[in-house]
Amino acid sequence: MAREQPDTPVELKVRALRYLARREHSRAELARKLVPYAESAQALAALLDELAGRKQLSDERYAETRAHWLARKYGAAKIRADLKAHGIADAIAERVSSEGEDERARAILARKYRQPATTREERARRARFLQSRGFSFETIHRALALAESD
Repeated sequence: MAREQPDTPVELKVRALRYLARREHSRAELARKLVPYAESAQALAALLDELAGRKQLSDERYAETRAHWLARKYGAAKIRADLKAHGIADAIAERVSSEGEDERARAILARKYRQPATTREERARRARFLQSRGFSFETIHRALALAESD
């Protein structure tokens, strides 16, 4: 069913607020979802500016929420890449992705492996696992050392 007419400004705002009520969205993500319903790019930009001005739309809040959710499984590099893919500024992505990385790596290792690594090959396997999850070499080294000392 093709849309014959674009949404009025009020309808577009209601649609945007419905999306935001379900979960946080980045500005770029919300714009992508609303563009088929907007009458013009200027109307969409004005709506997004209004929502951001009223603090109903916040890239910073979205980044913190998304980073917290992704942090259960991934390291800073993967979180940064995901946030950038969703249109978040580099400075915000950098700040929220690196918080508590050592603790996250250690917790992920503890959940995946119950026993400490006994061989060099097992240490390498665990390092590759953490590397695939987006952790830096320094973080992997510290996490493996802490896991062995426990």
